[in-house]
Amino acid sequence: MALKERIAADFKTAMLARDTFTTELLSGLKAAILNEEVAKGARDEGLADEAIETLIAREVKKRDEAAGLFEQGGNQASADKERREAEALKAYLPEQMSEEDLKALVDEAIAELKPEGMKDMGRVIGAVKAKAGNAADGALIANLVKASLQ
Repeated sequence: MALKERIAADFKTAMLARDTFTTELLSGLKAAILNEEVAKGARDEGLADEAIETLIAREVKKRDEAAGLFEQGGNQASADKERREAEALKAYLPEQMSEEDLKALVDEAIAELKPEGMKDMGRVIGAVKAKAGNAADGALIANLVKASLQ
């Protein structure tokens, strides 16, 4: 089942179960997908699963950042809500790679590209992201590449 269809089915199930949290979350996600389709001119054919996963990863990151800001502001209830939404959205992402697997990809990319120091960090990160796809966090990749190049 395509990811967009899975989201639509889960949305319908949540509506029938009167699960307001999931209904609101998936309604917002469906709207974000629609906005992305319109922006890319792909309304009729829709987005590929990889593009939807990228969008979901972006939504998770937004919620994690918002939760951190709410915690700094002393609003723990809103921070908890944002974290709960992020966790619910992660169910639609592929299983994340372990740090050891990512480290192996970083080492492999460094061996292939033979970077000349920190100035080539972007090329190495790009190569690792291309191999890992949405199964890895970009910040973790950047930290591993930086540590390996220093």
